[in-house]
Amino acid sequence: MLVSTGVTIRFGKRVLFEDVNIRFGKGNCYGIIGANGAGKSTFLKVLSGEIEPSKGEVTHDKTERLSVLKQDHFAFEDYKVLDTVIMGNEQLYKIMKEKEEIYAKPDFSEEDGMKAAKLEEKFAELDGWNAEADAATLLNDLGILSDLHDKYMREIEAKDKVKVLLAQSLFGNPDILLLDEPTNDLDLKTINWLQEFLINFENTVIVVSHDRYFLNKVCTHIADVDFGKITVYPGNYDFWYESSQLALRQAKDANKKKEEKIKELQEFIARFSANASKSKQATSRKKSLEKIELEEIKPSNRKYPYVDFKPDREPGKEILKVENITKTINGEKILDNISFTVKSDDKIAFLADNELAKTVLFQIIAGEIEPDSGTITWGTTISSDYFPKDNNYLFIQDVSITDWLRQYSKDPDETYVRGFLGRMLFSGEEALKNVKVLSGGEKVRCVLSKLMLSGANFLIFDEPTNHLDMESITSVNEAMVKFKGNLLFTSHDHQLTQTVANRIIDIKSDKVIDKECTYNEYLEIE
Repeated sequence: MLVSTGVTIRFGKRVLFEDVNIRFGKGNCYGIIGANGAGKSTFLKVLSGEIEPSKGEVTHDKTERLSVLKQDHFAFEDYKVLDTVIMGNEQLYKIMKEKEEIYAKPDFSEEDGMKAAKLEEKFAELDGWNAEADAATLLNDLGILSDLHDKYMREIEAKDKVKVLLAQSLFGNPDILLLDEPTNDLDLKTINWLQEFLINFENTVIVVSHDRYFLNKVCTHIADVDFGKITVYPGNYDFWYESSQLALRQAKDANKKKEEKIKELQEFIARFSANASKSKQATSRKKSLEKIELEEIKPSNRKYPYVDFKPDREPGKEILKVENITKTINGEKILDNISFTVKSDDKIAFLADNELAKTVLFQIIAGEIEPDSGTITWGTTISSDYFPKDNNYLFIQDVSITDWLRQYSKDPDETYVRGFLGRMLFSGEEALKNVKVLSGGEKVRCVLSKLMLSGANFLIFDEPTNHLDMESITSVNEAMVKFKGNLLFTSHDHQLTQTVANRIIDIKSDKVIDKECTYNEYLEIE
């Protein structure tokens, strides 16, 4: 068991959180959530021992092994892939290397033999004889096939290094598993595999993630970093979010009868308590949920940007026709004879075996690049705007955020533009920052502002949630659901894709699958 006792983190006068007392129990998965900068990753580093708390302590049984997902993808360049995974169990890997050194001695002595015997005994206790096979199985499950296992880490692609480090953290059934954004840079197939792995994992998991669907699938508890505290609630992310919103509504209506509050919460808890991500914990979770009182769930002080796409006019019957689009880049055929027609009310999510195929298709439809062959035909009533995956080319001007956005606004008045930026969390001096120094998340909010001001009735989004915090992702998701026009989009956010799309187009290497269904329905078909 991992225990945080009186943990406080201060940086100068700034207090991230203080007096944190949490017992992380075996068999549970804790999702750490909070606004950007609240201290989620810092708390994970405190738990791992990488950072010393300003006050308090973190303890766990020394017989239990703690494993951490490494963030430096280039830290193991001189090691083979299989060895890198086994290094997840440091003690086992050290014994393996000691054994190899002893047996390689040309003057092997009796003393060496005795030492080797002890190492062999410990090696067997740690299930060392199955280590290579277990590591290979993990790698194969994550899509790193056997022809890469004996290669050095420097020889494999960046996307594969991410998977190897994930395998390293999972290797050897650790007692405590700490994961910071484990789904970043993973394909959907690997994310689904990881979800199933963690659902069936019987030890302790503590995870930081912006992926709401992932948190809902794997978490039994949510640790909310807010108000300078870290509070643990039983249930998944949706339970926490709905509870927080309910508490906020109730706090705004102080005259509401206590009985009505209790009834509403009880009905809410009854609905969520059945949604346990691990069936064996359903009973205990239900009991924990039933003990919650409304006063225990504080309304969050997080800020949600105002995202709302309002088209200036309704689209007509003729919207968009894509015919026989083909594109080759650097000798590789990225798109091969792609055709589809967008119909009224279509919100289409695009999937592809080749990630570049989606981006190139969107660039062609948006008019940013030309196809080698094929045609794009727009309806006469359609106005479109485009959210690019790489937006840096939009921010090469040496201007403030206010002046940058003013060029896209029908009303160039500074008061109007700054009022709009305030709703997008650029208030006061923030609105005067130079666009060249903006963070990735700030640039995304600027581009979203541009799309909102456009009044377009057809929007194209290429990974709109990249670089965003949970609050902004939630706002974008809700805005896309409410949008009265047409959408083409691609996203690795499962929940966004499931709640927005009513049609799926999957660009395979040898065919295109086009289905009118939700994302979850499509996954069942596949």
